[in-house]
Amino acid sequence: MLVTFHDLMAKAVTRDDPPLLDKKVRVADVLVPVAVETPYSYRVPEELAVSAGDFVTVPLGTRETTGVVWETNSLPPGAGGNLKSVLAKRDLPPLGAPLRRFIDWVARWTLAPRGMVLRMAARAPEHAGPEPARIGVRLAGAPPPRLTPARARVLAAAEGGLACSKAALAEAAACSTGVIDGLIDEGTLEAVAMPAEPVALPPDPGFAAPCLEPSQAAATESLVAAARGGFSVTLLEGVTGSGKTEVYFEAVAAALGSGRQVLILMPEIALTAQFLDRFARRFGVRPGEWHSGVTARRRARLWVAAASGEARVVAGARSALFLPFKELGLIVVDEEHEAAYKQEDGVCYHARDMAVVRGRLERAAVILASATPSIETQVNAAQGRYGRVRLAARYGGRALPDLAAIDLRAEAPARGKWLSPPLAESVAQTLGRGEQAMLFLNRRGYAPLTLCRHCGHRFQCPNCSAWLVEHRFRRALLCHHCGHLERRPDACPKCETVDSLTACGPGIERLTEEVARAFPEARTLALSSDFPGGVERLRRELAEVAGGAFDIVIGTQLVAKGHNFPKLTLVGVIDADIGLANGDPRAAERTFQLIQQVTGRAGRGEGRGRGLLQTWQPEHPVIRALLSGDMERFYREETAARQLAGLPPFGRLVALIVSANDRTSAESHARALARTARTLPASPKWRFVDFGVDLAEEEKAPGVTILGPAEAPIAVMRGRHRFRLLVKAERQADVQGFLRALLAAGPPLRGSVRVAVDVDPQSFL
Repeated sequence: MLVTFHDLMAKAVTRDDPPLLDKKVRVADVLVPVAVETPYSYRVPEELAVSAGDFVTVPLGTRETTGVVWETNSLPPGAGGNLKSVLAKRDLPPLGAPLRRFIDWVARWTLAPRGMVLRMAARAPEHAGPEPARIGVRLAGAPPPRLTPARARVLAAAEGGLACSKAALAEAAACSTGVIDGLIDEGTLEAVAMPAEPVALPPDPGFAAPCLEPSQAAATESLVAAARGGFSVTLLEGVTGSGKTEVYFEAVAAALGSGRQVLILMPEIALTAQFLDRFARRFGVRPGEWHSGVTARRRARLWVAAASGEARVVAGARSALFLPFKELGLIVVDEEHEAAYKQEDGVCYHARDMAVVRGRLERAAVILASATPSIETQVNAAQGRYGRVRLAARYGGRALPDLAAIDLRAEAPARGKWLSPPLAESVAQTLGRGEQAMLFLNRRGYAPLTLCRHCGHRFQCPNCSAWLVEHRFRRALLCHHCGHLERRPDACPKCETVDSLTACGPGIERLTEEVARAFPEARTLALSSDFPGGVERLRRELAEVAGGAFDIVIGTQLVAKGHNFPKLTLVGVIDADIGLANGDPRAAERTFQLIQQVTGRAGRGEGRGRGLLQTWQPEHPVIRALLSGDMERFYREETAARQLAGLPPFGRLVALIVSANDRTSAESHARALARTARTLPASPKWRFVDFGVDLAEEEKAPGVTILGPAEAPIAVMRGRHRFRLLVKAERQADVQGFLRALLAAGPPLRGSVRVAVDVDPQSFL
């Protein structure tokens, strides 16, 4: 039978022991990393010293779990007798007050349970077990009686008596580890325990100061001042190839020189390899690395190193924003416009916006860097909320690439092909000059649809209302939404006709086949995030492209971000219209940004760059803006359209996604929510307005309206039927307050019904 602290307390009260009754009862409010909003109260044993931020082990139902003390207080003597006790204090660095306030802020903004936000900040230490022993070898005795050339090389490499790993010593001596094992058996070498390898060495701010151009030096001066001056937000806007990274590196150096830590957020883990090398050239060592490609144990070590202050700089994906830095002084959000910064499952947050919040709470400077900033950031800079630093020209006086459109209505590819004659000819000319060409198509796989020519059967995911994408390299049909995978059959499963299946539309695998036939002598590489080999393969191949090992590179949006390929002079966009044909209010902005970024890979070396855009609608405003190079006009017109429609950043949007195992339950719950919205009493901070009525009225609370429900464009995902409601509000409205009132007054969740809240949605699927 388990004896709890409560049992001991009850016995003491029964004996009427005055010394114990005179003492106040210490209570800790502990937040646990599960889907709960409020901390649970636990009694703190007398022998245990805990304070806010400490990790503790507590009972939760029938199990034990780790939580974080959110606050401590005390109760009168004899009170709280029904409380369970804290079981133990974990040997982990505590979460600081700024990070706890950040967790509270994110939970309030996203309407996510506070425990789930804590989980993002506290999950890594679960893997922080004892470090595996590192065994090294060093000289210990006399040379062996039989001294072969290999053994002599080992002894020469081991001179000085320093311990090193067996593999490192074998590499230095150009021999096998068997030679070293033999010397250990002879007593010449001995095995010794070595300290754990540091997870991140301290960078040196003065290691290799760069030679900056005058425009870069002026930008650096502004950013360095910001990095030393507490909280501020600065937009670093520079054309592709202008040296933005080198400029913000000097702000990093300034923060390090002031004794502060630095976080650098990046949208793609494939970007980090080239970035890490550039960082090491500037600071002498690589930063700590945080993303899904890093092992759980190493992430746990980096978590502890960030909390202790050992890790001075961390570069990573959006989840690095929740690391427990001890003295955070600078946050850099590279490629701040990227949609990859938005997390769309679980806790739905945008890392760019939350980086600004964390910077304010930590009194840290924030730098948002991009060649094509988001309209939200542009407006904040224009209105004076953010500072702005511009780099208007490429480094070294290099010219921006020349862009031209290929009108597919006049110069379409041959049937079954995707390269138009002008693009194919330009690729041939580029290869003839010994330069590289890139072909960009933002569509993974071989073809987006496979159907039967005989009966018309289309292959659809059994879990989603989406077509299966053929991946011919893997001989598979794959759903890009739920991951369902099935083998591509030889016969139609409906009419059983053999060899009747045909691929419709291009993916990069199909484009790779066409390029191999058209340019058989060229060294061709296809790059996609879903190819086998993972992050390490991507990094290796990107390094090979930068070194000139391939003539033609074919890729998805993976190749559009931050890479530097000196020999690349031609970029061909296979389908410049692909992102324009949907109802996303950000479609024009995203297409502009993506094409501007990918064509910006051309001409970063000695050769002049060129970009060719294959399009069916060259008169489209986005295509015209790209060809004219008038980025300011595009942003001005797009911003005016957003303002007229009351869309972000001039208004607020929140998506409510109602899902259930059956369509009827999802639809009825969504319709009930919409009806409930019309019955809510007005608040001083918001008032409900029916769609079609002007939201803004003088002397009244800011208006909120609700659109829908409507079946989601992807109506079924992972076996769940989905309906969407869209909340549209004035910028000043307390939309979170409206949503809390709506969800509290709405119908209770029954059966499989779930409601997901996405504040400021980036996807409308």
